[in-house]
Amino acid sequence: MDLSLLKLDVDELLNEFTEGNFTTLTDFKRVWAARKFSYIYEARPTTNSAFFMQSLFSYCISNIVSQASLSRQLGGLYCLYCLHQTQPYKPSFKIYLSLEELKRLRTLVIDAKEKGIKVVMALVKRMLHMNMFLFGSVDMAGSFALQKVDEITKLQNKRVQIACEKLLANTQIEDFLHMDLGAEMELEKLKKISAEYANAKEQAIQEASQKVEVQDIKHIAENKKLVGDMIEEIADEWDSQKDMFYKQTGITQCNEVAVVDGFDELEHLLNE
Repeated sequence: MDLSLLKLDVDELLNEFTEGNFTTLTDFKRVWAARKFSYIYEARPTTNSAFFMQSLFSYCISNIVSQASLSRQLGGLYCLYCLHQTQPYKPSFKIYLSLEELKRLRTLVIDAKEKGIKVVMALVKRMLHMNMFLFGSVDMAGSFALQKVDEITKLQNKRVQIACEKLLANTQIEDFLHMDLGAEMELEKLKKISAEYANAKEQAIQEASQKVEVQDIKHIAENKKLVGDMIEEIADEWDSQKDMFYKQTGITQCNEVAVVDGFDELEHLLNE
């Protein structure tokens, strides 16, 4: 899919905004409307819609995290917001944002705050509260320079992320994924009880053997796998299956914690 012309359209939009040294969302909307920029979706493909939208989003993000002027970075942010809000897809595609890009967005908010551009803080807070972002750990800003096969691979990984988000939304599945089965089953306590029970059986048969024939029931106390040990094996298998799921989907517990920390840091800044 050749998106070079669409990127050129975005560049021309941002160039006009930057040349005017504009910094507000109102100015950007005026430039957007004058160029009838919403017509960019008339060129959207009939297939690979996710790739199309994420490519537009990523190109805007590349301007946000660039070393260009503040006006250019703000233009990238405003364009990202407007593209998301005017997209023709229902449900709307979320904006994939890596942890590094989240940090750069935080820096942009700080710079805008120091310049007295209050609309930036309000806009980013609105985007966060509207759940526009899909947070991840992979930086995709440079994906346009890669070969087609790399683009497809990254697209497939993104689809898995989106599918997982929809799968886990408003369900108990997420609780199960993070559940420590050993803790839930009180494994250590169960192992202790099962061991005590096995010892009690063995002792009872030994005492009974002094008075009656116990040959027919001795098998009850023979060494067998304890219930606690069986539950421990099940818990280990549970953890193994979770690790396999994390590897196949690219989701990791560490990444999720990092995303929450980055999000909370930005939220704290916006609420100052």
